[in-house]
Amino acid sequence: MALNPQITNLVIILGMMQVSKKIPFDDPQVLLGVRILYIVTNIIIAGVYLYLQTKINAKKDLTTLKYVEPAPMGSADEPKLITTTVHSYDLQQLRALWKSQLMGVGMMGVMHLYFKYTNPLLIQSIIPLKGAFEGNLVKIHLFGNPAIGDLKRPWKAAGGLMGMGGQGEPKADKKSIEQAERAGSGGVKEE
Repeated sequence: MALNPQITNLVIILGMMQVSKKIPFDDPQVLLGVRILYIVTNIIIAGVYLYLQTKINAKKDLTTLKYVEPAPMGSADEPKLITTTVHSYDLQQLRALWKSQLMGVGMMGVMHLYFKYTNPLLIQSIIPLKGAFEGNLVKIHLFGNPAIGDLKRPWKAAGGLMGMGGQGEPKADKKSIEQAERAGSGGVKEE
């Protein structure tokens, strides 16, 4: 039985909040140690993402991938047909991971440097690293898992807080693709 990553994240956050109450962040040595831990985990994540990029580009899987992307929640837009390659799809997913990581570092920078919060440094040293190693790209390109089952592309969009929100799940079944082709929604091949 696999544990839900969001549940384990919540447990880690609650546990680390209790641990961080006992850490003397007033001590400059302790604060420096936590800052170094945060920087090292972000360097590890960047290293993993750079490695993924080289693996994706080395494979350069040009297998065509068609799927129907649902309309954003609350939008009157029609679902859009996407035709791309596995290589382009993986690079697009990797760009999203980079963007998310950089936004997290930026937010942490503002919280720590401007607002002087120190406790989140400890939590943000663990959760993003854990999340990076639970990602589908890492499972496929780093750990060598086959792209079947939950790892079959296209992947479900990660929901917001506790898996809620998002725009729904992309559909790759033949019926949905044919329906989108007939509706004339999209179909432009992304390079």
